[in-house]
Amino acid sequence: MKLRIKHSVSAEKNGFTLVEILVTLAILAAVLPALLHAFASAARNQGLSDNTTTALYLLKFRMAEIEMGGYPDVGEDSGEFGNNTRYRWSSMVEDIESEEVENVRRVQVTVTWQHRNRERSMSMSTFMADRQNSQTQQGQQPGGG
Repeated sequence: MKLRIKHSVSAEKNGFTLVEILVTLAILAAVLPALLHAFASAARNQGLSDNTTTALYLLKFRMAEIEMGGYPDVGEDSGEFGNNTRYRWSSMVEDIESEEVENVRRVQVTVTWQHRNRERSMSMSTFMADRQNSQTQQGQQPGGG
């Protein structure tokens, strides 16, 4: 008995052809720069968002410190939030001249920081009245009390 071994040539080939590889590389070369730009832009925007959120919290913190101190004195002040930090604050307090209201001051606080070699800033304003002086004047008016 003789064994016959049949060798059949398969129509399927294992692997990729050179044309398929070149087409794949061309598609990657066209798409990859756009993807890298999108990821880099997202990372930049995330950093700016983080810094802006931090600045907002520091701005609220500084404004609360001023409000807790009572009726502020007119003038300007500035400082840092701790040592070796990139966030700085400045405040300006000015009298409001009006016939309708007395003893009201405008308080503006600005926080500045560096982001990608550019200075960024955020400001907040509020008005504060001298309540002790207002209550004293009301008590001195006839019929006040």
